[in-house]
Amino acid sequence: MREAETHLEHLAITRRTVTGLADRLPAVAPALPEHPDYPRILAVFNEATSPLRARDVCQALDHELLPKNIEGTRAKLRRLVKLDILTEIDTGSFARKQ
Repeated sequence: MREAETHLEHLAITRRTVTGLADRLPAVAPALPEHPDYPRILAVFNEATSPLRARDVCQALDHELLPKNIEGTRAKLRRLVKLDILTEIDTGSFARKQ
């Protein structure tokens, strides 16, 4: 009986420790949509020193500067805003969320 009580005390201590540490962990970033451009887009923003427009991101990704490519990239950027990874500074101007 004494051994079981000691074991329960240790479990309670472990629970308090783990719970306390969990509060210190950073929030988990949302999963990126499954498309090869998303990690590449984030890499572009990691290197950027100022906000970027969809056209700038297309150039950095070596996509042709066609309206369909720019609009597709803009849609991806807006999806990253909804996932709280990027922020839209001004209309059409995006930056990495701090």
